[in-house]
Amino acid sequence: MATKKNNDLMPNMIETFKEFKETKNIDRTTLMNVLEESFRNVISKIYGSDENFDVIVNPDKGDFEIYRNRTVVADGEVTDQNKEISLTDARKIEQDYEEGEEVSERVEFAKFGRRAILNLRQILASKILELEHDALYNKYKDRVGQVISGEVYQAWKREVLLVDDEGNEMILPKSEQIPNDQYRKGETIRAIILRVDNENNNPKIILSRTSPIFLERLLEAEVPEINDGLISIKKIARMPGERAKVAVESYDERIDPVGACVGVKGSRVHGIVRELGNENIDVINYTTNTRLFIQRALAPATISSMNINEEERKAEVYLKPEEVSLAIGRGGQNIKLASMLTEYTIDVFRDQAEEDDEDIYLEEFEDEIDPWIIDAIKAIGLDTAKAVLKAPRELIIEKADLEEETVDNLIRVLKAEFEQDTEETNEE
Repeated sequence: MATKKNNDLMPNMIETFKEFKETKNIDRTTLMNVLEESFRNVISKIYGSDENFDVIVNPDKGDFEIYRNRTVVADGEVTDQNKEISLTDARKIEQDYEEGEEVSERVEFAKFGRRAILNLRQILASKILELEHDALYNKYKDRVGQVISGEVYQAWKREVLLVDDEGNEMILPKSEQIPNDQYRKGETIRAIILRVDNENNNPKIILSRTSPIFLERLLEAEVPEINDGLISIKKIARMPGERAKVAVESYDERIDPVGACVGVKGSRVHGIVRELGNENIDVINYTTNTRLFIQRALAPATISSMNINEEERKAEVYLKPEEVSLAIGRGGQNIKLASMLTEYTIDVFRDQAEEDDEDIYLEEFEDEIDPWIIDAIKAIGLDTAKAVLKAPRELIIEKADLEEETVDNLIRVLKAEFEQDTEETNEE
């Protein structure tokens, strides 16, 4: 009964190897080596050594043969049962054996017992898993920075699990997801391969949709001039899902790099914008002139003057009052992206030459307006009464993150001050 069970294990085991070869694309030579090594491992445990064994594996047919080679010695002189055989025992196999000759005898692996067979399957499973991990790591380690498509298999709070076309798992962490993205099981999404971790030979493919490189790859795919090397992407700054700035340079004077990247009526970036969750993309001309580059990065605002500290990589930018809000942008996006793109800390100031002599700094209203409100208003670049009154009410509410009632009260106090001044002037 035990022999029958053992014999039943062998075909199932070989069938498993054949299926593995077909699904994991392991080459024949590698599979043969793994099978032979696994058999030898078990043989060594049983006999103490596998040196005198021949293991012949044919994974294509799903069969194998094992032969033990022993030297014929005189009766009573056997010192190693594994490597030597007595003349009498040898002649039971074939009558014409003589001392000193080698006997090659086929070994039925199934007769080793159920435990040996199960041990073999465990060893093989371990080695196959190791091979699978090596193959996965080798497949992806040199593809970092490339765009890949994957099917959403499972979406969790902290990460999304995707699978490639071969069923390999890939991870898209929460930190690498565009904030407004929604992931549904079975849908296909694109991302770049951010890195491939291989701790304890357990490869993990980490993806990203927030990396600037993802936007760069999408532009390369949509703009032939970039792919052909006529236009170069020099810098990218992103606030994923919100807004991005891209600095490009043309190596052909006849090509407008900005126009080529945007396309007619934005045709070349429309698809990218949709892919990135309606992320607005500003494309500007790159230049090595720091002053000009900062000026372009702050567009659509127009700069009046600028002071640059090269050592500290800081820039003080002066603008007309009506340009300040454009430079800062909604939620501070424009100035943040400009700083990221130029790698300069940019501070925005009002051009004092444009200020009215009768304007009043906000600090002078501290007896009527709470200091924390004044600080919030100054943080968005508005530090005088007239600057606040000139700025759109909605912009102040959104950028300063203040309640409508608070902003309305602020405006009322400031207006009252100037109305009072007007009344006093008229009385005189």
